[in-house]
Amino acid sequence: MVCLLFCTMLFAHSSPVNAQQPGRVFRIGILDPSTAAGSAGLVEAFRQELNKLGWIEGRNITIEYRFAEQKLERLPDLAADLVRLKIDLIVVVGTPAGLAAKKATTSIPIVFTNTGNPVAVGLVTSLARPGGSVAGLAGLAAELNTKRLEVLKDAVPNLAGVGLLLSPPGANIAQDLQLKELKLAAVALKLKLEEIETQADAKGLESAFQSARQKQVNAIMPRSSRSFFAARKRIVELAGKYRLPAIYFQKEFVDEGGLMSYGVDYDDLFRRAAHYVDKILKGAKPADLPVEQPTKFELLINLKTAKQLGLMIPPNVLARADRVIR
Repeated sequence: MVCLLFCTMLFAHSSPVNAQQPGRVFRIGILDPSTAAGSAGLVEAFRQELNKLGWIEGRNITIEYRFAEQKLERLPDLAADLVRLKIDLIVVVGTPAGLAAKKATTSIPIVFTNTGNPVAVGLVTSLARPGGSVAGLAGLAAELNTKRLEVLKDAVPNLAGVGLLLSPPGANIAQDLQLKELKLAAVALKLKLEEIETQADAKGLESAFQSARQKQVNAIMPRSSRSFFAARKRIVELAGKYRLPAIYFQKEFVDEGGLMSYGVDYDDLFRRAAHYVDKILKGAKPADLPVEQPTKFELLINLKTAKQLGLMIPPNVLARADRVIR
């Protein structure tokens, strides 16, 4: 009887997370390669959904935020810092953050958001059965980049060359996977793809757009990345300055005055990530939670920007838009 009681207590203690413990306050870590300002809207969507599920900051959860400020090399140290705090769960944004967290711990549950191909990069074993302590939401980055290229060609008459904004070489495996798919798509669409590597700072981006002009491209497309998202205002300004039509991967670029965006509803992704957190804090194992893929996609077109660029968006493209800014 004593042995049975001891085993029961031991099992309860070793259970990864158990939200039924009365009065317990759980600690969640958020690891993001971007900036606090750049991710504010997405983090707020996540927090609001947690609130709806009954998780209130200061009452039954606390959140530790770690932003790499667009410096991917900081992610391993930031992940290690969260592990040292002995938090209960880590939410990671994007592939580099996910890989850094997975390397830092094998015991703390990890929920990823917006990871293009979590199987290919080694975050999970399969989408249906992730295995290990990692689960979350895939972002379909490679597939959506290809779709953006198609939309851009349909929207810009006589499009021949596209400048693809990339992070510096070797930045992460996710970029390599996206680039491989884009090259194949460009060949199929008979487009010349000019790779323009740049840091996502003011000096680097200005130089990148100057390079795009020298290469005589007809349009610009930044690769889906957290660093470019954080620098979206400057990228949109430069696209206007150099009079280059552009398509972006998130609607926030269009909110800043960008021409077009096509991609996942990221607010929805972050809200759905909150449900993973809820399940795990209530005792579910990440290994048993299938990886979800996006279900909501949006095409936004800013006709004000099109007019400034002297661009007439074809009616068939406008008809496909979920929202048109006039």
